[in-house]
Amino acid sequence: MTYDVHIIGGGLAGSEAAWQLAQAGLKVRLSEMRGAPEDKGGEMTPAHQTDGLAELVCSNSFRSDDSDKNAVGLLHDEMRRLDSIVMTAGEKARVPAGSAMAVDRDVFSAEVQRRLTDHPNVTVVRERVDTLPDAGLTIVATGPLTAQTLAKSIVEATGEDRLAFFDAIAPIVHRDSIDMSKCWIQSRWNKRNEASNEDGDYINCPMTKEQYEVFVQALVDGEKTEFKEWEADTPYFDGCMPIEVMAERGVETLRYGPMKGVGLDNPYDTTEEHPQGRWPYAVVQLRQDNKLGTLWNMVGFQTKLKYGAQVELFRTIPGLENAEFARLGGLHRNTFINSPLVLDRQLRLNKAPHIRFAGQITGCEGYVESSAIGLMAGLMVAAEHRGEDWSPPPRTTALGALLSHVTGDAEADTFQPMNVNFGLFPPLHEVKKKQRKEAYTSRAKADLGEWLAANEPVPA
Repeated sequence: MTYDVHIIGGGLAGSEAAWQLAQAGLKVRLSEMRGAPEDKGGEMTPAHQTDGLAELVCSNSFRSDDSDKNAVGLLHDEMRRLDSIVMTAGEKARVPAGSAMAVDRDVFSAEVQRRLTDHPNVTVVRERVDTLPDAGLTIVATGPLTAQTLAKSIVEATGEDRLAFFDAIAPIVHRDSIDMSKCWIQSRWNKRNEASNEDGDYINCPMTKEQYEVFVQALVDGEKTEFKEWEADTPYFDGCMPIEVMAERGVETLRYGPMKGVGLDNPYDTTEEHPQGRWPYAVVQLRQDNKLGTLWNMVGFQTKLKYGAQVELFRTIPGLENAEFARLGGLHRNTFINSPLVLDRQLRLNKAPHIRFAGQITGCEGYVESSAIGLMAGLMVAAEHRGEDWSPPPRTTALGALLSHVTGDAEADTFQPMNVNFGLFPPLHEVKKKQRKEAYTSRAKADLGEWLAANEPVPA
């Protein structure tokens, strides 16, 4: 089989890069170890459940879809303007989540896989790749769960030790096992979902002060997953902190985090002063996880508790006494390279410039951010194959800000995974704080428009 580009890894970033390259007319070999036969080194990761391309292993949310006031929503908008397969498949798989974008993970993965396998320029090969290729245009998008053999090859090529942290997975509950005589559906501050004409997108399980304090103590005392020797002293990423680790930081921590009750009116606790319901002392929220509405994700409940401890403790939550779990929480190690030190501004490995890295392994964090880096890696390689210079999106855009951060703007000595946020954008100090977010997004949209006009992608 002849191909122009070899992509290693069929997750979000690898799938997005493959789509961009295929649409530009290049032949792509996409290697994915999940689903490979035993003689091809096939293996599953500690977190994946299927062999589907672009499987979502943690939350089913792409977070805010507000492109006017939110950095990740702006990134959504920019990716849509660049024909992102992740965003178009996400629209097909979309489920209600208020102002956020959440998807049915099975529908999403199936749609990405269908479009790639049907594309005449993409060949999906189920195989494990153990070493970095010596030649040929290559994109490594193996994500935070890179196989140990390839990880060793990457360490040898970069000359730097890997950095790692733990990433935790939240449980999923069957909707029909939730006692709705104790819970209610509402979005915080009564934000109505206009698309679905629903009063809210979250199931809310209220707790009294006594229930909350007992629950927090049980989180701290619960039996946890034991670490292996090679996992010792690995830091957590604050954006996906296990709930019991947050609980250990103080009894009130969760009430100001995923269990805050503000803006939620408990219809089972009304008074003359609060006829619509008083705000609960604390609350556990669940978000729809599939299109059918049969599965609901426990928001912010990533955990490293052992399975038995999870079932016992989470069934003490009001409304979840008889909860049936489609998936319990879990924990996996997340691996990434020190990108500001080992990659150039176009994601090329300094010591082997025929190789680019993309996705979470570069030190970006989040589904959309990972996909965005894959998208740009694909555009870069397509331009290089054509013999053209590729100019990155302006740093005033979400794409440009994220790319700049992971390829040099971040401090290499303290480099940690980062979600896209307005702190990565060139500042607008002259704009009043209340108008600043909209000023960032307005500037970004205008600047991306100019960049697109000057860098029109070559059609297939």
